[in-house]
Amino acid sequence: MAYPEKLLAEDEEIVEHLHPHWITLVPAVALFILICGLSGVAIAFLPSGDQHQSAHQYLLIATLVIALLLVCWLVLAPVIRWRSTHYVITTHRVLIRRGVLNHVGRDITLARINDVAYEQSIWDRIVRAGSLTIESAGEHGQETLVDIPRANEVQQTLNRLIEADSMRRSRGLHPGQYSQQDDQNGL
Repeated sequence: MAYPEKLLAEDEEIVEHLHPHWITLVPAVALFILICGLSGVAIAFLPSGDQHQSAHQYLLIATLVIALLLVCWLVLAPVIRWRSTHYVITTHRVLIRRGVLNHVGRDITLARINDVAYEQSIWDRIVRAGSLTIESAGEHGQETLVDIPRANEVQQTLNRLIEADSMRRSRGLHPGQYSQQDDQNGL
């Protein structure tokens, strides 16, 4: 899903649009399989026969309702949270948007970023994920983005964008403008 273009300035371009790494959905998938398996076992062991027909129907409905509620709470909610979390890196800023019902957003301009660091555990290195910490000169100081895909590459991209933005500002160009020297340097 593309990020809404209406939130961008006219000379701003999206460089990266990320969601948390897919590995964050593994517990939800495992719980889905577990809920389906336990529901199937529960349905298989329901009492059957003519004298237990009405009890069988009530227990079947109760089992299915409980399974559906658990799937909504333990599976669908994490998937929706994952899908509604956006980390967007543009030529001007880093936009962070989280939430479904309660939206939380933060924009950090490239000029205000002091440091970008990433951290990867052994497991993160295997799945190519990690945590990215953006330190900015502002009221909120640090923002840590957990389970970012390709965290080391994103960190390098951010550093390049910060440097290019700094060079353009020192020459008095607007953030979306490039000079001939930028073209010669590959920026």
